[in-house]
Amino acid sequence: MVGTPSGEVWLGRHEGRIQIRTKAYGLSVAADGRTAQVFAAGTDSDADGWGRQVATLQLFGALDTLEGPDETAEAGPPVLLRQHPHPVIEAERCSTRWERAAVRLECRPETVELSWSVRGSGTLGEVHLLAGRSVLPGGGGYLPSGSSFRTLFSPNPGDPRRLVRAAGESAVVGVVGDARPGRGHWFFTPAPLCLALTTAPAVADPAQAVPEGWWTLAVDAPVSDLTFTQLAYVPVDGGFGLRLDYEGHTRVDGEFRTPTVVLTPDSPDPYEGLRRYRARLTSSGSAPALQRRRRPNWWSAPMFCGWGAQNHEGRVTGRPAQDLAGQAEYDRYLERLADQGLEPGTIVVDDKWQLQYGTCEPDPDKWPDLRGWIRARRERGQRVLLWWPAWLWEGLADELCVRNPQGRPVALDPDNPGARRALEDVVARMLGDGPGGLGADGMKIDFTARTPSGAALTHHGPRWGIALLHELLSTVYDTAKRVKPDALVVTHTPHPAFADVTDMVRLNDMLRLDDPEPDAPIVPQMRHRAAVVAAACPDLLIDTDDWCVPDRQQWREYLAAKPGLGVPALYYTTHLDRTGEPLGPEDYAALRSAWCAWDERRRTDA
Repeated sequence: MVGTPSGEVWLGRHEGRIQIRTKAYGLSVAADGRTAQVFAAGTDSDADGWGRQVATLQLFGALDTLEGPDETAEAGPPVLLRQHPHPVIEAERCSTRWERAAVRLECRPETVELSWSVRGSGTLGEVHLLAGRSVLPGGGGYLPSGSSFRTLFSPNPGDPRRLVRAAGESAVVGVVGDARPGRGHWFFTPAPLCLALTTAPAVADPAQAVPEGWWTLAVDAPVSDLTFTQLAYVPVDGGFGLRLDYEGHTRVDGEFRTPTVVLTPDSPDPYEGLRRYRARLTSSGSAPALQRRRRPNWWSAPMFCGWGAQNHEGRVTGRPAQDLAGQAEYDRYLERLADQGLEPGTIVVDDKWQLQYGTCEPDPDKWPDLRGWIRARRERGQRVLLWWPAWLWEGLADELCVRNPQGRPVALDPDNPGARRALEDVVARMLGDGPGGLGADGMKIDFTARTPSGAALTHHGPRWGIALLHELLSTVYDTAKRVKPDALVVTHTPHPAFADVTDMVRLNDMLRLDDPEPDAPIVPQMRHRAAVVAAACPDLLIDTDDWCVPDRQQWREYLAAKPGLGVPALYYTTHLDRTGEPLGPEDYAALRSAWCAWDERRRTDA
């Protein structure tokens, strides 16, 4: 084979194939433009200079529409569009749905970047990348990519028992999920759109190095272009494809190009892959640049959230936990902690302090004077966050909502100007110090996994999926900072593009309590989540959470680990809710010790 070097990229041709070789990988695009073989970096011992093949990428793609599927009827040969500063290759295909369709490969020294373009008109449904449908003679049907990968890492927590999974299992990263089967991926919404794969067998700890290294498959696009609800890794026997679920809310009239899929070899572990992913998004403008944020000292003070105490009291009294988010209960919870020498710097008043979720007026039976209570806590040196459920519209007009064909609301619509004004009013009421304001110090935002999903839904604007959630949080965050510049906003959205709408990422619930067997070791799971956040959003604080623990022994183990992960959060006062186990003198002593350790760490870091 004869070739010419281009910087750090070696380019050549052989029997119609376009071949690329760098220090990081090898790539050979087939002469018929249908596939590309991917090789690990070659060594001196490789007779032909190529390393071991790890995948055969299917280049067709399929941008299905609500009007019909996208199938490939003919494929063209690869064309070298340019050689410098790095090779760019394009292969056209004849689509049954689009006037023109093509795949583009940009071969940089460290990465292969793939994107798929179409021209024509249609409303996107499912978009398949690295997979497609063929109606070519002798090879019809669904064609995925092939691979020798054996282990898959997803940054989106699912089953708390596992940190990695077999490459033959599915994974989803997005903004939709709940407790029902197959949808239990709601802890981070959204997590980074970055999967990691290795040809090595599964290891218990993803941070453990494997000889073969990890390859990352990541999606890069500005958040405004992420108008799909989720990225799905779709496994098949011996291979995989990727799917973006646009759900009929992205209209194409003219040219359209998908987000870029970036294949990056040789990360020592998945967390390093996430750090490289964050750096890439920052350099491409798809995520805000890292910055040294102004952080008031109170932001990182130990936190108390009453949800666990509410649940324990509810189990004892037979009352719903939401009924116990009142002033009398929270005074009692905090008094019990104070009796043990524990004064949390930040207090989170949890579900349901509001009379209605959509309006966030305090329930007068629970909070006869919430504004006065918050002021009194501030006089004691404490700050108060109010829990707020994203997307819930209770108390607001139906026309401000995303609605189903029967006209019933399913979620607040942040693209609706009236809904945005209502959101701004709600945030101003919660945080404002003036007349009518409650004077809270920030918000703990929950339920982002309730992002609306469904092709039949109607809404006001062009955004959908991940982009629509970002618009919702942007409205809330910008209003919060305008009303109270030092307000603390807590979310569970560790995608790097969401770093501009949050100050602190919550690690979220430890267990999926609706699973048939929900108990799982919690410390490895929470260390994993904290490592994902630290890699993807290193400039954000971490809320370590505290609910729901399987038993007191694991609670103690996690308590000891928290100062090394982030801001310690406490959800209990006298008993654990799930087991009813009481907290004893040694537990309160351990709490005081952990909080002191965290205070010492943050003073050192400052």
